[in-house]
Amino acid sequence: MAESLCFCSDVTGLFEAIGITHQPDQWRLFIDSSAKSLKAVLVHNGNQYPSILVGYSVHLKEDYDNVKTLLQKTKYDEYK
Repeated sequence: MAESLCFCSDVTGLFEAIGITHQPDQWRLFIDSSAKSLKAVLVHNGNQYPSILVGYSVHLKEDYDNVKTLLQKTKYDEYK
């Protein structure tokens, strides 16, 4: 947790913990914002697995700086 953002920075470890093999080309990142929250979810391309929440905040709005922070904290460049 940092800067009003709860996030997972070890996506491979998260996949291991829930028993799914991490294959980045089979997942896409979905970022959504509402009046009450900002969230980032990994969605499986074939819908064979449930969505996995990797970032969440009830204080941040969806703007360039907050999305940039979210991508940095979840190590998007490393995991794609």
